[in-house]
Amino acid sequence: MKFDRLLPPLLAFAALAAFVAGRPAAAADLKRAQEIVEGKCFICHGAEGESSSPIFPRLAGQNAAYLARQLADYASGKRKSPAMQPMVEGLTKADFDALGAWFEKREVHLHPVEDTELAQVGRYIYNRGNPFSGVPSCASCHGPTAQGSATLPRLAGQHAAYTERQLKLFNQRERTNDNAVMHSIASKLSELETKAVASYLSGLK
Repeated sequence: MKFDRLLPPLLAFAALAAFVAGRPAAAADLKRAQEIVEGKCFICHGAEGESSSPIFPRLAGQNAAYLARQLADYASGKRKSPAMQPMVEGLTKADFDALGAWFEKREVHLHPVEDTELAQVGRYIYNRGNPFSGVPSCASCHGPTAQGSATLPRLAGQHAAYTERQLKLFNQRERTNDNAVMHSIASKLSELETKAVASYLSGLK
């Protein structure tokens, strides 16, 4: 039998073996992540990433790679937080990756919007920006449903107060670990626009 006839079955077997070999490791990583969540994260972010306090972000459904990078930035001091620095102390990059994957898999819930009229203003700004002041559309980077990407956060369903706070930190140049473009964008947002966008995003899923 010719070798080229054996190649496809061999490749298929190799792929299956790699898949099977990776499954226990993936399961172990998620188990490790759950242990960390139950030991540390749940205090502020909730057992399933659905933080009940607007001070702390909801992490359920957050993009894994983005979340892992934020944790690494807290550990290195690139992103400042007196509350988070002690939480990531002693954790490894593998832990950050596992936590990202774990939170990404948590169920995302739909949350009611407190001020629906304000949210409608935010809907306009998010989707179309403000051409009169030079504010670009948020959707052009974060996506039409605010799901983000591996490098940009998922904003859908986030606490309005938390989103508003982050926008203000970008405006004040106190948050510098992320895309510098956000400094310029946040500085152009009025108080009304900041609150409106945050309100709109809180009601997305």
